Amino acid sequence: MSLPPPTRPAPARPTDLDVVRDSYDRVADSYVHLLATTGMGDIRTTPWLRAAVDTFADSVHGLGPVLDVGCGPGTVTAYLQERGLDVSGVDLSPRMIEHAARLHPGCRFAVRSATELDLEPASLGGILGWWSLFNLPRDVLAGVLATFHDALVPGGHAIIATHVGDDDVARTEAYGGVPVTWTTYQWRPERLTELLDDVGLRVVADLRLPAEGQQGPLVVLVARRDT
Repeated sequence: MSLPPPTRPAPARPTDLDVVRDSYDRVADSYVHLLATTGMGDIRTTPWLRAAVDTFADSVHGLGPVLDVGCGPGTVTAYLQERGLDVSGVDLSPRMIEHAARLHPGCRFAVRSATELDLEPASLGGILGWWSLFNLPRDVLAGVLATFHDALVPGGHAIIATHVGDDDVARTEAYGGVPVTWTTYQWRPERLTELLDDVGLRVVADLRLPAEGQQGPLVVLVARRDT
């Protein structure tokens, strides 16, 4: 008789979660306006990022549902649905989810924190943390990545896109000068690869972009759950 897999503790709740949620609620309207007028955040405008998402979509097609964690106004969620995936999105910010539901009424969205996903084990073919995990404190991110691993079926993939650097940057305004209160945690790709490996996710692709001229993530890692 096979034994059930060990149960990991849930990720810690960030102490600033409510403050970060309020900040994204304030900035949501400006973010959506910039998305519509400048293409900021739209992977269709950045060929290498679009190619990474396309490859991820091909890799998880047919493996099961896909979850976009930190989906914002649903741009990547909708793109993946167009690619034929059974995908849904969650975000910490209720205002972001309001925009997502309005802009993409054919997609499924819910308000949920990355640290409170409550996912069934081995229930997803793919999971995304696309430019959405950089507000998680360093001691919290590992627990979230462990949640990603446990929710994937063997052979499933996670894709992580984030900022590159060594610093913790305190932000007081964003997206057109809207007041916010959050910390952007920058990561060295090598350290992020170690975190993924530690939770059982093996990096199979590593895309790095130069900082000059970029308005999005500078590193994209795709990792596979082997067993």
